Amino acid sequence: MTAPAPPIGILVELTHRCPLGCPHCSNPVTLERPGVELDTGTWKRVFAEAAALGALHVHLSGGEPTARRDIAELTRHAASSGLYTNLITSGVGVSRKVWNEIVEAGLDHAQLSFQGADEATNDRLGHYDGAWEKKRAFAAMVTSAGLPLTINAVVSRPNLHQVGAFIELALELGARRLEIAHAQYYGWALMNRAALMPPRDETEAAIRLVEEARKSLAGRLVIDMVVPDYYARYPKPCAGGWGRLAINVSPSGKALPCHAAETIKGLEFWNVRDHSLAEIWRDSPAFNAFRGTDWMREPCRSCERKEIDWGGCRCQALALAGDAAATDPACSKSPLHARIEAMASAEAEAGSDAIRWRSYREATVEA
Repeated sequence: MTAPAPPIGILVELTHRCPLGCPHCSNPVTLERPGVELDTGTWKRVFAEAAALGALHVHLSGGEPTARRDIAELTRHAASSGLYTNLITSGVGVSRKVWNEIVEAGLDHAQLSFQGADEATNDRLGHYDGAWEKKRAFAAMVTSAGLPLTINAVVSRPNLHQVGAFIELALELGARRLEIAHAQYYGWALMNRAALMPPRDETEAAIRLVEEARKSLAGRLVIDMVVPDYYARYPKPCAGGWGRLAINVSPSGKALPCHAAETIKGLEFWNVRDHSLAEIWRDSPAFNAFRGTDWMREPCRSCERKEIDWGGCRCQALALAGDAAATDPACSKSPLHARIEAMASAEAEAGSDAIRWRSYREATVEA
């Protein structure tokens, strides 16, 4: 097998600790406790190895990354290693003192999540009273420091009607970029799918609104959009293609080809405690399991899009087809596509309001 090109970036889940309880949470159903988190020295080695491997940027994520007391020290080391540093945060609990330390350490960019475009919706979907004002205060700290700000808005049926308001919020807060991402149904979000699935017509209207805003706001605000897989014609490439662009590292050091890869049982995930990042990228069984196109079956194997969407999402194939090597049912060429569309429409029409809120304390394990 030809050696893979270097990853573009690395996403590190410094901790699974988080003050929010979002029903669309993308972290695993079972979270990891602080006792198994990598220590400061190991994370520093990982950052240095990422830079040596050719990665350009590091996303400092979680959970809530600022729950780590060494967040400024880690930021400084990542920056000094030559990596572009992006903090992905809820903005809740970030004191001005900690923020100033992170900025002084060399942070390049901040990405702030909002769960709603107004106070009531935001605090309800984040399951945290008072989050709205804390997020707005954090946004002000970012722009006052002269750093670029991205607003990240995960949308689903409870807040899809607020897409236009999210755009206005991003402009008001001085963001340079807005990411409107429809909930992706893995892990905890899959458990809440019936309460989160939006109707097709509302989804298509939101997509049109974003396309219009992109044109009218060109030069003022960059708007990215992740469309809902269940209503798509073709699937999105999993993390840009399995094992092609990025490495995820869990709090305990497991290196993953994508955020939800641990849902695929039977894969062997190497740990950065035991292997260098270069070894993992090149030789890890998990990274090689669905890398490239040799693993593909029909209709993916002979599809003209096989090096565009790279077979779609392996975790979604497992969740919906029961087989991680199957054609992603989000693809119109999948024999399951019509069934998935019908299921999405039925769940959206039923309009369930039964939400299971995320709880860090109730969903953690030691290892």
